[in-house]
Amino acid sequence: MAGIAIFLDLWRKNQSFNPGLYSAHTYQSAQFFSASAAATAASIAAGSSFASRPLFGSQVAYSDASAALPEDYISNIQSASEINFNHNALQYGTKQYDVKLKPLFSAFELRTFALTSLRSFLMYYLPLLEPHVNMEEDDDFLDDNQEENHVDLVVPFKKSVIQIIRESTVVTTRRILERIAVHYVSQRMAWKILKDIPQSAVRKAGRQMPTFVYIYCVSRTTFRGHLLGVAASWIVQVGIDLYRFFTSGFKTSEEDDEKQVGILAQRVSVATVRCISSLIFASIGAGIGAALVRPSLGQWIGCAAGDLAGPVIVAVVADKVFHVTF
Repeated sequence: MAGIAIFLDLWRKNQSFNPGLYSAHTYQSAQFFSASAAATAASIAAGSSFASRPLFGSQVAYSDASAALPEDYISNIQSASEINFNHNALQYGTKQYDVKLKPLFSAFELRTFALTSLRSFLMYYLPLLEPHVNMEEDDDFLDDNQEENHVDLVVPFKKSVIQIIRESTVVTTRRILERIAVHYVSQRMAWKILKDIPQSAVRKAGRQMPTFVYIYCVSRTTFRGHLLGVAASWIVQVGIDLYRFFTSGFKTSEEDDEKQVGILAQRVSVATVRCISSLIFASIGAGIGAALVRPSLGQWIGCAAGDLAGPVIVAVVADKVFHVTF
C-alpha cells in the first residue's frame, strides 16, 4: 500500500511538473484515475485476509489513508468530473433549434406594405400602357374611335386595392399558421418549417454536395418552408369562395342552390390544384435555380418563377390532355 501511494504521488508530481504537455482535461482525468486507483487498492486491502495484511496493509491503514486525503484533492476530483460531464454534454448533446417568429402584422409594415401596393398597381395598370396605335389606319378613323378607346382608370384601381387586401390577408394568415405550428408540432419540425430558406441554401452549398443531391435538398427545404404560405393562400381563396356562395345564396331561388353548390365545389377544387402545383413547381424551381445561379438569389428566383408558372403549366396540360378548364 505504501509503495502504491508513493508511486501515485510521484506520478502526480510528474504531471504537475510538465503542465504544458497535457491539457487541463487530461490532467484532471489523471487525478481522477489516481484517486480511483487508491480507492481500489484500499478496498483490496480491506477485503484481504489476516495472512495477507502484511502485503496490502491493515484495515486501520485503509481508514487512515482515506482520511489523509486533502480536501483540495477531493474538490479537484469533483471539478474534473463536472468538466468531463459538461464536455460530453456539449459533444453529444441534442441540437438546439432556435425558432424566430416574425411579427403578426408584418404585412402592414412600411416596406412590406409599400412593395405589395406597388406590385398590385403595376399588375393592373401596366396593361393599360400598351400602345394601341395602328399606323395603317387613317386619321379620320382614329378620330371616330377616340371615344370608344377611352381608358377607365377606376376599375384597375379597385382591382389593385382588392389585391392589396388579399395579399396582406394571406401574409397575416401565414403568421397565424406559424404560431399554430410552433405550439402544436415539435420544435425540430417548427424549425424546419420556419427556417430562412435562402440562408439554408447557402449553408448546403458550403457542404460540397453533388449537384443532384444539392438540388434535392434545396427543393425539400423549399417545400417545407413554402408550405405555410401556400396553405394560407388556399385558406384565403376558399374563404372568398365561401363568402361569395353565402352572399349569392340569399339572392337566388332554391332551384339554383344545387348549381351554386356545384360551382363552389369546382372553385375549391381549382384552388386546391393551383396551390398544390404552385408548391411543387416552386420547390423544383428553387432547387434548379440554386444550382444554376448563386444559392440564395437562385433559390429566390426559382421559387418565384415556379410559384407563378406552376398553375399555368397545370392549366395548359389539363386543357390539352383532359379537356378541363381551370
